[in-house]
Amino acid sequence: MSIQENLLKIKSNLPEHVTLVAVSKTKPVSDLMEAYNTGQRIFGENKIQEMADKYAEMPKDIEWHMIGHVQRNKVKYMAEFVSLIHGVESFKLLNEINKQAKKHDRIIDCLLQIKIAEEDSKFGMSASDASTLLQSDEFSELKHINVVGVMGMATFTDNMTQVDSEFKFLKHTFTELKAINSELNIISMGMSGDYRLAIDCGSTMVRVGSSIFGTRNYN
Repeated sequence: MSIQENLLKIKSNLPEHVTLVAVSKTKPVSDLMEAYNTGQRIFGENKIQEMADKYAEMPKDIEWHMIGHVQRNKVKYMAEFVSLIHGVESFKLLNEINKQAKKHDRIIDCLLQIKIAEEDSKFGMSASDASTLLQSDEFSELKHINVVGVMGMATFTDNMTQVDSEFKFLKHTFTELKAINSELNIISMGMSGDYRLAIDCGSTMVRVGSSIFGTRNYN
């Protein structure tokens, strides 16, 4: 099936309240443009330089989401245009995003990445760390970021019972954090292999790559 067909099929099955992020990392601009011409406007990248290069080349009504691990020294390369940063896992990173956003007179939306997987390789903060952060005086002083929700990555496993419990934990964490900060409205969880389960567990934003673009090109 073509990118267009894949995209239309996925979109036709998504509930209205769920946002689709087309994960376009490693894919050429021609592939992204096929998705764009099918109506897709939100693209997710996991490398800042690659995202910046694509931003320069592509139409300006695209929302660029940074979905990968973010190094603080690279925030400046995307601060001018990024729409949403999914993987914010520390106050230090939030502070740097705030600093760089201020230089461009912008307010950048961010998601707190919560560690829900049992794997050591997954980044993220604990639910209690996120709660402490949102209630801190330092956080209230950041005027150029807007924390709008949470993001989580489930364990890479075929055990869907485990994935289900990890997704439910993120939904539970979101509910607790929303009681502290009512501006939270996004739960970013679910990828090509498990996004339907994620939606059943309360996801409002899914990150789908290979189901749209085909198998990833590793570079």
